[in-house]
Amino acid sequence: MSRITCPDLSSKVVTADAAAVHIGHGDRVAMSGFTGSGYPKAVPGAIAEQARTEHDQGRDFGIELWTGASTAPELDGVLAEANAVSKRLPFQSDPAMRKSINSGDTEYVDTHLSHSAQQAWFGFYGNLDVAVVEVAAILPNGLLVPGSSVGNSKTWLDLADKVILEVNSWHPRAYEGFHDVYYGTRRPPERLPIQLLEPMQRIGDPYLRVDPSKVVAVVETTAPDRNLAFKPADEDSKAIASHLVDFLRHEIQADRLPPELLPLQSGVGNVANAVMGNLADSEFEGLTAYTEVIQDGMLDLIDNGKLASVSATAFSLSAERAADFNENIESYKGRILLRTQEMSNHPEAIRRLGVIAINGMVEADIYGNVNSTHVMGSSIINGIGGSGDFARNAYLNFFVSNSMAKDGAISSIVPFASHIDHTEHDTQILVTEQGLADLRGLSPVARARKIIANCAHPSYRDRLGDYLDRAIAENPNGRHTPHLLGEALSWHGNFQANGSM
Repeated sequence: MSRITCPDLSSKVVTADAAAVHIGHGDRVAMSGFTGSGYPKAVPGAIAEQARTEHDQGRDFGIELWTGASTAPELDGVLAEANAVSKRLPFQSDPAMRKSINSGDTEYVDTHLSHSAQQAWFGFYGNLDVAVVEVAAILPNGLLVPGSSVGNSKTWLDLADKVILEVNSWHPRAYEGFHDVYYGTRRPPERLPIQLLEPMQRIGDPYLRVDPSKVVAVVETTAPDRNLAFKPADEDSKAIASHLVDFLRHEIQADRLPPELLPLQSGVGNVANAVMGNLADSEFEGLTAYTEVIQDGMLDLIDNGKLASVSATAFSLSAERAADFNENIESYKGRILLRTQEMSNHPEAIRRLGVIAINGMVEADIYGNVNSTHVMGSSIINGIGGSGDFARNAYLNFFVSNSMAKDGAISSIVPFASHIDHTEHDTQILVTEQGLADLRGLSPVARARKIIANCAHPSYRDRLGDYLDRAIAENPNGRHTPHLLGEALSWHGNFQANGSM
């Protein structure tokens, strides 16, 4: 049966090539998608072909591309390879797009994920010309059933002058009822409190809305999300997870957490999955999650009964786990809720619920400033994503990383972070495979000593301690946060010059 049961919109079904004609050079184009799920699969490739044709004929072609978060090679990849993106926001993870950004061919606006929708509403990014949004179905009354992500789709549909819909039958039709799309956002000074008091509370609608008169094309597809296999947890990941879970036990004993903890947030990656694995083997019961992304580990926790419910904005599953979820989707109803990312990442909700946030980092310096986004201070990896939304507003926040990278050539604990996404004021707990540093209530020098002792690899520990001692000795009137400015970034300089810090 057709997934398009609205007569008005079913009359607008065309090919991806025909839909792409509605997008021209210089347009601001917003697309659905978040962490490789729920992104349009066909129209981006058609836009890329259009760009190549224009370039071959000596004409310019480039669009500004907005999404919810990262997408996939079929979107970011093909457009970057066709040199079709002049500006990108707010988050990406594609190698071709990353190369285009770091070469200076594509401007990149790396903003907090909770900010992107509201800043678009404020008009900070300019007028939105076209939205391309993937859905699972279109109902007879024109309402849209989202699929595996919500992200910023609601905002894109509201703001765009023209809308292209992709209806993807790979998404189970049973997705209807899994979503909570909040339509109560307002611009200041008309804003109201977000009445969200527990992770699974519904405050919105199960459907996306669109003005049918704005829909210029509907494209039918049957294509899977970008489902990536997770590496088995290595010994370092298991050690990080073990330190973190032991710390949660300590907080319960200290009467700072209830036995069922508080709602969990976990960033994307193998360490996050390892933490979920340790929780699965732990004594904790009745867990909840208020997060951005549902990975394999969270589904496992739901399946074994440890995790009662999870609120997120998207999935990010391995191919095997995605196939299993699609086949058994009905069994997850009532236990999974997908929201817009402005709600899944909303500072007000995160702070009210008391979220426990777990996010990765590239490096941290001895005072707890965290770099989540850049290599050697200049080259973007992916972006800040939602880590800032959660870290600054969480009840507890953890930043996790291996203590070394590149076979020991790089230390993840450095004298001074080469780029700072999260200042020392926002960092509570650092964890590496070496140990855990609880920084709450500590002065800068006390933080530094704990980070060096607990988190740095032994290969770098003495050098970090020596740097701190000399910084204190050589700054008699600057001992609050002492640095040797001539040496602060010398480790990064050593790596660039010699291949090792």
